[in-house]
Amino acid sequence: MNARVTALLMFCLIIGACKSTETETTNAAPTTLNDSLFPTYSLFPVETPEEIFFLDEDAKRFAEKAVYEKSILQKNVKGLVKAIFDHADQGMLYRNSANTTANTTFHNRAANCLSLSIMTYALAEHVGLNATFYEVDIPEYWTRRDGYSLLNGHINLRVSVPNDGVVAALGGAWADVDFDPQMLRNYFPRNAVSLNKVISMYYNNKGADALVANSYTRAYSYFRAAAKLSPELQQSWVNLGVLYRMVDEYEQAEIAYKHALSLNNDNLTAWENLSILYIYQDRDVEASRITQMVETKRKTNPFYHYILGEQAFDSGDIEIAISHYEKGLRLDKSRHELLFGMAKAHHELGDVSEAQRYLQQAVKHSPNEQDRQRYTSKLAAIASR
Repeated sequence: MNARVTALLMFCLIIGACKSTETETTNAAPTTLNDSLFPTYSLFPVETPEEIFFLDEDAKRFAEKAVYEKSILQKNVKGLVKAIFDHADQGMLYRNSANTTANTTFHNRAANCLSLSIMTYALAEHVGLNATFYEVDIPEYWTRRDGYSLLNGHINLRVSVPNDGVVAALGGAWADVDFDPQMLRNYFPRNAVSLNKVISMYYNNKGADALVANSYTRAYSYFRAAAKLSPELQQSWVNLGVLYRMVDEYEQAEIAYKHALSLNNDNLTAWENLSILYIYQDRDVEASRITQMVETKRKTNPFYHYILGEQAFDSGDIEIAISHYEKGLRLDKSRHELLFGMAKAHHELGDVSEAQRYLQQAVKHSPNEQDRQRYTSKLAAIASR
């Protein structure tokens, strides 16, 4: 990726987790946080855990009606999950930027993987069900937003009836909650993560939102909160490095990136952003060495070629964009993002028949109803011309 494009880490989390409630830790490396650079950060307080998981009476009644369908002594786990996805006329909408609290998600009826999991956790807890967050180990996956490349993590949730012998399960003892059933079908490894880490993921997402919106002090407040609560969360340190670089604090940015790498030397996004930093500092030899290493490791990932295609498309280099999309499709011909990229690129070149063909394939491989409708509407728009 070029120096213009910064790779932020976010959890589509639908960021990316167990129910522990350990107290806040403060063992973050002392040189990685620099409050003096953002002296008014306290004017942008972050949401408390209570605010993140708060539910109003409407939401609570919704959970009770779904779970206690037959009797107070029988809990319908799958009924709760079905009710959540049927909550809106067109179902719960997937929206990657919906980094919202549980109550806001419930009333907006739109979520990403993290906000869906947070809302479901709160609903399940209210009716006495167990809920465990899981971070899913997926290949690197990027989306584009306002000139930024956002690396998405993924999180899902398992809801279950407590094994206490008091309440019986109706229709099954547990259910997994995930916007993308493909994640469950592919059996990607997943690890339970703590409630504190999920809260830090939420802060990290909100910080990335603020950074993209050029609200740097607000971004620092969120990244700082995430880093202090869960110092092991690499994403926060990488994003802090991006923020420091954006305000020309290059030495501070390098410290943050290297701290992330001390937690995981295989964090390619940390390496990539370090190379971008070195380009800004005219350390071209070091930057080139890192870039070559990262590209070598990423060349078998279709999403790497997808994001290069998106960057080329944004720059008006349509033929180059097509070559990147094609490389991605040779690795995975079923990725709807790549198929849509090919469709819009051919449409830009005036090749309507090829654009239609690739749009039809994108519709076929869409993982959710929202993407399917989006591609179908574009297909209909082309056909009507």
